[in-house]
Amino acid sequence: MTTGVDRAVVGFVAALRRAGLVVPVGSTVLFVQALGEVGLDDRAGAYWAGRATLVTRPEDVPVYDEVFRAYWDHGAAAVLRGASAPERITVALDDGEDDPSEAPDESGDEEGPVLSVRYSAQEVLRERDFASCTDEELAEAHRLMDRMRVVSARRPSRRRRHVGEAGARIDLGRTLRDALRRGGETTRLSTTAPGERPRRLVLLVDISGSMEPYARSLVRFVHAAVVGRARVEAFTLGTQLTRITRELASRDPDAAVARAADAVEDWSGGTRLGEMLRTFNDQWGVRGMARGAVVVILSDGWDRGDPDLLAEQMGRLHRVAHRVVWVNPLKATPGYEPLARGMAAALPFVDTFIAGHSLAALEHLAEEIAA
Repeated sequence: MTTGVDRAVVGFVAALRRAGLVVPVGSTVLFVQALGEVGLDDRAGAYWAGRATLVTRPEDVPVYDEVFRAYWDHGAAAVLRGASAPERITVALDDGEDDPSEAPDESGDEEGPVLSVRYSAQEVLRERDFASCTDEELAEAHRLMDRMRVVSARRPSRRRRHVGEAGARIDLGRTLRDALRRGGETTRLSTTAPGERPRRLVLLVDISGSMEPYARSLVRFVHAAVVGRARVEAFTLGTQLTRITRELASRDPDAAVARAADAVEDWSGGTRLGEMLRTFNDQWGVRGMARGAVVVILSDGWDRGDPDLLAEQMGRLHRVAHRVVWVNPLKATPGYEPLARGMAAALPFVDTFIAGHSLAALEHLAEEIAA
């Protein structure tokens, strides 16, 4: 490998370290060997060679992407042309609150070219697992979650609406009234089409002991879905089934979650998913609440009860609901397989199975609910 390529690699690794990534010397050597196989001219190959050898944590990927984009498109290209590599690399934190006019002037007295790299702390936080967040990071994640808009899917309504689209049903009454106002001459046809209304959304969140690292964050998401919206219902699942729709109706998220926690008597207890789903089906779901609704179950699938009972009740729920979405925070774990008895019993009756461990995963969940 040429000297210029070596300098490009060293400069890139230095940029990553200045951006906060921990890159051991051994990883750098592996990166050089990988580049020897894919070549420096192949940008995609160089990107994946670096990501496979230099990045050890999923939350570091956004920072790596920003540094790669800035350095490889400018710094490495300059080295290969024979020019000097950037002698100073600045890393700016984009928190969405800085005034761009107050940015430091980087064109002044520094000698040599300067490479500026920006990355967003919020973007890094979006991918971070709630279980690994500090208290400060969780507070920031909850603040971002409060801004989410969870919109239910739409369904046709029996009530028709006036439209001007060709091919819709003619509104004879409106057409005749319009003709009478014009002396009996029919100059245009009034038409109608089926209206739309939001589907009911039902959220069932597991608050058992195994869900402790995620339960409060998921209840926070449920609050974002409930507040200010009709036709949204929320329940907690544990050793009891608790309806918390009214407690989460407050626009103050902290107060709403606190009231919900006070209303739930079995927080961080055991889990009897089959029995709780039977109670939900008998008292609310099959009687009407779940009919034609999007039902979202937020649980890791660990169940102390009978898996056959859970499968039976999931079958009942699936027959009346429009869609059943299961959100499992453990799904994002590398090598995860749904081997827990409860999860394995429920999965055949689930339309969509997604992770729920981070802000990005919950944003994906909001998209699934609106689909």
